[in-house]
Amino acid sequence: MEDEDIEKAVLAYLRKKGLNLTELALQEEQSRLSSDASHSRSQNVADRYFDGYSRLRSWAYNSLDSYKHELLCVLYPVFIHCFMDLVEQGYMQEARTFFHTFREDHEMMHLRDLQKLEGILSPSHLEEMELARFLRQNKVKIRLCQYSYGLLLQFIHKKSLDMLGVINQHINFEVTPGQPTSISDDSEAVSLVGASQDLEREINQKELHWGLLEDSVEERMEKALSDSDKTEVEGNKEGDPEENNKKKTDGNKQGTSVSNKKKKDKMVGATGKTTRSETSMVSVAPRVKSELTLPQLPPEVELSIFEDLRNRAQLNSLALPSVSFYTFRHTHNGLNCSAISHDGSLVAGGFSDSSVKVWDMAKIGQPGRASNSQGENRSMQGMHSLASDEAKRPYSLLQGHSGPVYSVSFSPFADFLLSSSSDNTIRLWSTRLNANLVCYKGHNFPVWDAQFSPVGHYFATASHDRTARVWSMERIQPLRVMAGHLSDVDCVQWHPNCNYIVTGSSDKTVRLWDVQSGECARLFIGHRSMVLSLAISPDGRFMASGDEDGTIIMWDLSTGRSVSPIMGHNSCVWTLAFSCEGTLLASGSADCMVKLWDVTSSMKALKTDESISGPTSRLRLLKALPTKSTPVYNLRFTRRNLLFAAGALSVGS
Repeated sequence: MEDEDIEKAVLAYLRKKGLNLTELALQEEQSRLSSDASHSRSQNVADRYFDGYSRLRSWAYNSLDSYKHELLCVLYPVFIHCFMDLVEQGYMQEARTFFHTFREDHEMMHLRDLQKLEGILSPSHLEEMELARFLRQNKVKIRLCQYSYGLLLQFIHKKSLDMLGVINQHINFEVTPGQPTSISDDSEAVSLVGASQDLEREINQKELHWGLLEDSVEERMEKALSDSDKTEVEGNKEGDPEENNKKKTDGNKQGTSVSNKKKKDKMVGATGKTTRSETSMVSVAPRVKSELTLPQLPPEVELSIFEDLRNRAQLNSLALPSVSFYTFRHTHNGLNCSAISHDGSLVAGGFSDSSVKVWDMAKIGQPGRASNSQGENRSMQGMHSLASDEAKRPYSLLQGHSGPVYSVSFSPFADFLLSSSSDNTIRLWSTRLNANLVCYKGHNFPVWDAQFSPVGHYFATASHDRTARVWSMERIQPLRVMAGHLSDVDCVQWHPNCNYIVTGSSDKTVRLWDVQSGECARLFIGHRSMVLSLAISPDGRFMASGDEDGTIIMWDLSTGRSVSPIMGHNSCVWTLAFSCEGTLLASGSADCMVKLWDVTSSMKALKTDESISGPTSRLRLLKALPTKSTPVYNLRFTRRNLLFAAGALSVGS
């Protein structure tokens, strides 16, 4: 008979004979022995995880420096899954001890995730917490060289078999031939991937038309400029003989000075022609048809663009842009976002008190004049006092949201303004009437970002509901819903040809979406924290993304791989902007710095060697422009290549 059967028989006999005290004593003894056995088992399980991870950690930290940074990448996923395994099996006290013992090793790179995981207090939390569920359902991809992978397998089989199950279940290794990658260049050394290992590769093999719109306004204007230059040069050639004859007949100083002036003007004209030909390097990009019905531009708008192109400054590593910085003061930490119009004439701010304010730069410093304010003057009583208050304001006040405003965006010609809020809505405002025109409802949670398309009329939004949506001004419902991110969609940006949008998310990925189909056309994996800012080069081929840690990564949209990851700032990168010809990248951060980067070298390196599989080169810092104490909220290059920036002065500075 089994021990359990014998114990049951003894208890039944004692009960039959009426020996109640003896029966009770026997039951208490059995309970004590069972508790001791259970405690022993839990202690054994906890010790197994503790000892196995300790040995792996000690071995990784004591390995050769050449391979150490690769082997250390294995520790974090093993650590979090050992912790969650203990929680899942009900060993809560042991799990907490394990977590706090080794937490310090990973705080520098994964502090935000650790703060979330620290809130797991029971097995049910593993299902309820989004991050924990995501980590359990998906594997981590770790890139190792062949030799590092061999060393790891050899150690695990000899001295750390307890960790073998954790590694097999939750980690995918991408083994590469040759030497280990450097610490700074490998942005994709550790990244979370979906349940399918080939998801990223499958998405990034889709065909992508990254070129510019055919017959665009800029293309027509540059062609007109080129034709006018040819006509001017031909006219100068025909006029040269007459000028020479004049010089022969009239040899005085005045004739000589006129001739010198002509030569100077001719040189300036030739220089201008060279400048414009370099500026129009984006015209080398392939041309594509628009999948959206685009609005027609009024003649006066085309004329304005024409004048801007004629007067555009050519920027490069030796000729940096002029920078104008707008500083918000006395905001009392209430400013959440800002936007600057295409020519810098209007500046808007979104505030925590649900208001939007618009400043006309031409009126700053002038005597106050009354401005319209949406939602004010609702009664005749007190009208004069309200009008007096309005006259004193240097801005137009737009009220309508019922929660903090997180994003504002001007249309390409500054006649409209978009704002998004925690009240789940997007509002369209007229900058001429200072009035709310439309309230768009569709998102189920706060809307973090809203951006107009390059041609206006259409706009895209990003939300806490993990979706991005494409809208048109004339419809109150979205045209497309882009779903696929595993966490908040924090930022959104349009491709120059309006056929795609890109989104950055708290799931540490960037996705490019086809506007026509609503499908994901590219998946970019490499960031190690939430993506906060995006920018696309004017030719439509390259994209820059900035994250919470201060990292900036350049991506090639055609292949989906990173070009040059860098640690650009010491804090969150809140805004990015390319110059009009795409030779410079400007970045603004919470570290109160504007930085200018030379991207030409990275692009040339990529184009000269398309076979390179990893990051080819690094962005070169051209200039760092510190503010006194003003985090940079927004950057904007005008069509003339003047750089505008905006931010709120920090309290106490």
